[in-house]
Amino acid sequence: MLLKNRYVRTVILSRVLLQLGIWVRNFAILLYVTDLTNNDPLYVSLISVAEFAPIFLFAIIGGTFADRWQPKRTMIGCDVLSALSVLVVLFVVMSGSWHALLFATLVSAILSQFSQPSAMKLFKQHVPAEQLQGVMAMFQTLMAIFMVVGPIIGTFVYQQYGIEISISVMSVLFIGSALILSLLPRDEAQFNNGNRNFKEELKDGLRYVGSNRVLRTLVGTFAAAGLAVGLIQPLMLFVTIENLGRDKQFLQWLLMANGAAMLVGGGFIMGLSKKLKPQSLLAIGLLASAIGTIGLGWSTSVPLTLLLQVLNGFFYPCIHVGINTMIMKNTEAAFIGRVGGVLTPMFMGMMVVGMSASGALKDWLSLFTVYAFSGMLFLIGALLLYPLMRGSRTPELQPAPARNET
Repeated sequence: MLLKNRYVRTVILSRVLLQLGIWVRNFAILLYVTDLTNNDPLYVSLISVAEFAPIFLFAIIGGTFADRWQPKRTMIGCDVLSALSVLVVLFVVMSGSWHALLFATLVSAILSQFSQPSAMKLFKQHVPAEQLQGVMAMFQTLMAIFMVVGPIIGTFVYQQYGIEISISVMSVLFIGSALILSLLPRDEAQFNNGNRNFKEELKDGLRYVGSNRVLRTLVGTFAAAGLAVGLIQPLMLFVTIENLGRDKQFLQWLLMANGAAMLVGGGFIMGLSKKLKPQSLLAIGLLASAIGTIGLGWSTSVPLTLLLQVLNGFFYPCIHVGINTMIMKNTEAAFIGRVGGVLTPMFMGMMVVGMSASGALKDWLSLFTVYAFSGMLFLIGALLLYPLMRGSRTPELQPAPARNET
């Protein structure tokens, strides 16, 4: 039983509080800003850019430091700093400046680039290799649960108590996560890198990805999938309003349908985690996303749109579990942070490009055209995995390349 592992159990419990705080934040800010700007697509896109652009800028830096620092201490420090930054934003918002909400999102996104690779590092150190795909599936199931309950909770907190209480709740939940993580055993002593500096370790991470066939393939897949996600990330609100003719509150039901299907799909993947190769899971998820995304842009029927959301949600765990398992199985523990720091900017960078252009492209072309192009990008990402899927077995972990001494 995976939950018998103390590290898995504790990190998942802390992530429950973090996910709850994130969903309260996401819906409070989205609804508050759309109320103030009358659903302006430019500002809706700006919210997403503020959330994801810092990830692109800080992923490689955070990943490199996560490899150098002790994971438990890093994760606790990030949660505490996130809580403090939210309190600062609360005072600014109370003075009348809603733009400060973007600062809270920005700080949280930056700190997550130090915290997330630290969690993966703990799993790499303390979870047997044959259980890693099951742990990733469990994490995906947790995300699916919050896709169902998160929109309800986030909308309820904002509508009942307003933006100030929503921000306060975020801070309390971040502190709660830090307290739970403090129950973990003391960090293990790490290898002493001697005189090696940050720049040298960062270069080693880039060389490591370049020498690994699986990771090189994921770079291309990440780029295509990131642009695909970015193009449609801010536009689901307009599917609700324009295609379906419903008000923006109906968005939470579309997300709930997607999340409920993710929950079922995550459980399904957990049952098959030992039978399917991770690259096959990823390809299946991308192909399903291609079909579902094109359909969502075309549909003007509420039942059909809900069905397509269910399709996307059911197969989304294949993407999440496949990617994370491929990274975990093909990366040494000492390079987990840096590998994520190389791949995440590729995904997030293209995602930010897509989000920055999505509002303008929707106005210039059409909602369906943007969704159709996004679907084709998912298909390209799946095709890039074909060489890996031709092999009869999962590629093995490759050793780190030798570092050039000067």
